[in-house]
Amino acid sequence: MRVVIIGAGEVGTAVAENLAPNHNVVVIDTDDDRSEQVKYDLDVLTITGDGTSMGTLDDADIGETDLFLACTDDDRANIVACGTAKAMSDPFTIARTKKVEYFRTWEDSDAAFDVDFMVCTDLQAAEDVVRVIELPTAISVDPFVGGLVTMAEFKIDAESPVAGQTIADADRFESLTFVGLFRNSEMKLPDGGSILQPGDQAVVVGSPRSVRTFASDIAPETALTKPEDIVILGGGEVGYHTARLLEEQGYETRLIEEDESRARELAEKLPGSVVINQDTTDVDFLARENVAEADVVVTALKTDEANLFGTVLTRRLGADRVISVVERVDYVMLFTEIGADVTVNPRKVTAKEISRFSYDSIAENIGVLDSDDAEVIELQLTPGSDLTGAQIRELREGFGAPLVIGAITRDRNLVTPRGDTILQAGDNVVAFVETDSVGRLTALAWRSLTRAWVPARRLSAAESADTSRSQHSGGVDEIVGVSFSVD
Repeated sequence: MRVVIIGAGEVGTAVAENLAPNHNVVVIDTDDDRSEQVKYDLDVLTITGDGTSMGTLDDADIGETDLFLACTDDDRANIVACGTAKAMSDPFTIARTKKVEYFRTWEDSDAAFDVDFMVCTDLQAAEDVVRVIELPTAISVDPFVGGLVTMAEFKIDAESPVAGQTIADADRFESLTFVGLFRNSEMKLPDGGSILQPGDQAVVVGSPRSVRTFASDIAPETALTKPEDIVILGGGEVGYHTARLLEEQGYETRLIEEDESRARELAEKLPGSVVINQDTTDVDFLARENVAEADVVVTALKTDEANLFGTVLTRRLGADRVISVVERVDYVMLFTEIGADVTVNPRKVTAKEISRFSYDSIAENIGVLDSDDAEVIELQLTPGSDLTGAQIRELREGFGAPLVIGAITRDRNLVTPRGDTILQAGDNVVAFVETDSVGRLTALAWRSLTRAWVPARRLSAAESADTSRSQHSGGVDEIVGVSFSVD
């Protein structure tokens, strides 16, 4: 598949890195130094130029392009680039946007902007924050199969009751599967005798109830208690949409915004939240407001530097749990080291969302893990799939790379995956696989099928809370991913 990517920033580069091993990728950027760096690092074709220009797109051979991705930091440039690409040819276009207004316009009109799919960075970041808030001990949470299955990643602390237990002892739920362990930056496939050690990051897949109950085993004092006091520092788009989504689910929040006019605007938009106009760096004010006693503090300020200071400040005040929004990928580790319990990187989430469109398969959804070594991927099997009729034990033994089937849904019911379980047409399979082998797995699921590109969307935070809701996208039921025709 031929892919043209506009923008060689963090999002565009991450997407290009994901796609380059299996696709013909061209990256366009206005900065010559960045173009050269991407060419050197990823061994892809790069063009220095304006991605909205017909001449530049002609140089990129837009007429032969299958997938066109506009990933710059300029919303309007991304939209114009997609429109220009559509005027010259007919690739499937994806535009990244920060402003939710553009996303809502696109969402309400199939023909808006000549964009086939739009990814809203700020909204997706807010949705990730909300999912983590709802599962207090988790590092990351992703819904699958319309909310019937949950993937969650947990860090095992030294004081956790499960620390020192074997997987067999800790796994007391039939509908829960331990699919992966990350220890000292290394990925391990757990078995019943594997011992959970302090510092491990455990990835589990199962029913929402079993995942929540396991969370209570990790930290009994917090996991089953609904957060009652949530403080959000910063009233930008991520902070606002986090508060709005929490309101919709019945949570009460306190949002602190230092700009007076913005605070007034937010107070009108958020009737269920307390909006406070105050400097978020005022230690005395934060102490008076009892921020240290909040169940969750979300730092969603304008810059990483401000969020870094906010994380340190609230942690020193004694906040129970701090979730930090981090724009730069290379700052994530720093935030973790200075006390952030969870980091949400909008650029990384956006890159993952865009990358899932590249799989020549029936990839329904992809889970975002804290590590880039593995992915959790949802596949819907059809009669023509090589996975249909396969026994799980034989599949794992013959795959040649780490692979765990974490969950199976059949006719909207959970089926516990066992070694002798045989996969059937119509099954939704949620699998844990190392990143380098995702393409091979999806090729097996896809083989001998032909499907066309279809618009798709990811579950919103509000939708993922409703496990009985059917998902619709462009009038196509149960398709959450997109795929490219294969003969």
